[in-house]
Amino acid sequence: MLQRSFARRARQTLLFCALASATLCVCARTRAAFAGDDLPAWLAQAAAQVPPAYDKDVPAVVLYDERQVTVAPDGKTVSTEMYAVRVLRREGRAFAVAREGYAPSVGKVREMRAWLIRPGGQVKKYGKDETADVAASPEDVYDESRAKVIVGSDDADEGCVFGYQVTSEEQELFPDATWEFQEPVRSGAVHAALPALVSRYTLTLPQGWTAKGVTFNHAAVEPTVAGTTYTWELKSLPPVDPEPASPEVTSLAPRLAVTYAPAQGATTAGATRVFKDWTDVSRWYTNLADAQAAPDAAITAKVKELTADSKTELEKIRAVGRYVQGIQYISVQIGVGRFRPHSAAEVFAKNYGDCKDKANLMRAMLKVLGIDSYPVLIYSGDPTYVRAEWASPGQFNHCIVAVKVGDETKAPTVVESPSLGRVLIFDATDDATPVGDLPDHEQNSFALVAAGDHGALLRMPSTPPEANRLEREAEVTLAADGSITATLRERSQGQAAVWERRAFRGLSRADYAGVIEHWITRGATGARVSKVEPSDDREAGRFALDVDFAAANYGQLMQGRLLVFKPAVVSRREFLELARAERKHPVVLESQAFTESVNVRLPAGFDVDELPDPVKLEAPFGNYTATYEVKDGQLRFTRSLTQRAATIPPEQYAQVRGFFERIRAAEQAPVVLAKK
Repeated sequence: MLQRSFARRARQTLLFCALASATLCVCARTRAAFAGDDLPAWLAQAAAQVPPAYDKDVPAVVLYDERQVTVAPDGKTVSTEMYAVRVLRREGRAFAVAREGYAPSVGKVREMRAWLIRPGGQVKKYGKDETADVAASPEDVYDESRAKVIVGSDDADEGCVFGYQVTSEEQELFPDATWEFQEPVRSGAVHAALPALVSRYTLTLPQGWTAKGVTFNHAAVEPTVAGTTYTWELKSLPPVDPEPASPEVTSLAPRLAVTYAPAQGATTAGATRVFKDWTDVSRWYTNLADAQAAPDAAITAKVKELTADSKTELEKIRAVGRYVQGIQYISVQIGVGRFRPHSAAEVFAKNYGDCKDKANLMRAMLKVLGIDSYPVLIYSGDPTYVRAEWASPGQFNHCIVAVKVGDETKAPTVVESPSLGRVLIFDATDDATPVGDLPDHEQNSFALVAAGDHGALLRMPSTPPEANRLEREAEVTLAADGSITATLRERSQGQAAVWERRAFRGLSRADYAGVIEHWITRGATGARVSKVEPSDDREAGRFALDVDFAAANYGQLMQGRLLVFKPAVVSRREFLELARAERKHPVVLESQAFTESVNVRLPAGFDVDELPDPVKLEAPFGNYTATYEVKDGQLRFTRSLTQRAATIPPEQYAQVRGFFERIRAAEQAPVVLAKK
């Protein structure tokens, strides 16, 4: 994983897990209660504020958040962050934590203090003795980045204020920075951002330097300038509420990107680099990575072995891609190594590496075959995060590969580069997604293809619905007492198969069977599953699942003569529920296709009395059909959904909500049988 901002990013990482953690908080009342308690003036003032009333689901409010950064002529920065949060609900205790990241080779935390203010004004102070120094990424085999952490104790509750002040220094690699006016919070699938009363970023530069800021997700925020000090500020920011299928919070909450430089331009005294445009960033990363992608004799021999039976260009790329994805993911992060990959020979010999190492090894292996390829810097997790108007490697956190291919190579993830021609985009780290596909959270995003002077920011491919297809067949026998026996056969491909594959690989066989049984019983209450038979064909990008089950009382016998049942016996795995009448954020739809045919053998002595009307829906973002046919004692029910990738603005919410409500109504519609 590519990393660069140790301070705020480290705290953001913690906040992503905040609602699932159990940390502690503080309480406050009025400024008068703080006299003599050694509180800094900014915290006393912040804690005295009375925030507005928020919805009951808002767990906390940020009272004050400011980072003051001073840049020296050699590019070294000294920053002080001041942060105060009031806990509104018990879950909000998780935000009462101070965390500042650093990397020993390029920086350190000079001082960290925190304060816990109890009801009635009592103050508990935290200092060096209460500060822990922990590895920022304990799962990595070696990552020099660390964090200083202060966590409050469990003697506080709602209505509390926690504040901290931390001073750190860092030798920046690039003269730019980012600031989230509201930091994202993630708990499971819920994405949100706390309200903030004051959020401020202050930058003080050497004489003769200037700064320029770009604002995302908000109207332009112009700085207040006093000499060489720039201040960007927003106040009274409302919470970013979680909504189903909404964009990532990083594309909703306001954030700032700042670039600063000496008046003469190019380079600072400390050799940090100013990027003029995306081509300049491409040159920089190409120079950093290309020398590391040289194959040695061992790599050459392995490539010949892997591709011995491969006849086409695509078969060769797939053989190499499978091998590289199989290498263990282990991150080793030291100094500039956060950007520079290890040599391909080293990664191959040790059989492990991180995303940039894997991408680099694949490039070296493709060189043996005479196939050109390029590293691609991308942001994994939010397809709309990277913005074209700010040329900085600080926008990326992941590295994948672009492989130059000929006209004979066809795949959904081949795109046309204006300067490089046809390139196939591939993530060599995600072993659930084979060559020819791309993880959905990377599709349609901007990414930098690093190819020297020919490199450019390129829109990543978005695979069509038919490439992400789930097909299901169900054979159901309905008895006169309403019981059923059923066999399901599912066949999925593309990202639909990736979802199935990850669930299958990530669980024990027993736990996986339990998940499938839970899914079956959501539609057929009390069902007994007798067979769960998965089959994964990762190389072809397909997944198969066969399930046998039985359920008593599935059909409801009414008045001794009517038998009522739903032909949609089991639900689709993913269904978008849009219950709210109004919407604040866009609706993000992913590319997918689903078809199902259900054959129900009807019980002897019954005729169909009522059938639902067929349904046909058409919208710019998708199509849906449902049909019913009775023939030779069987009911055949079919349904089909084609959903195109789209971001639908809130103004069109009624249309998309109505579309999915009509689908839900169609799939809940019953069939009525009557005794002859």
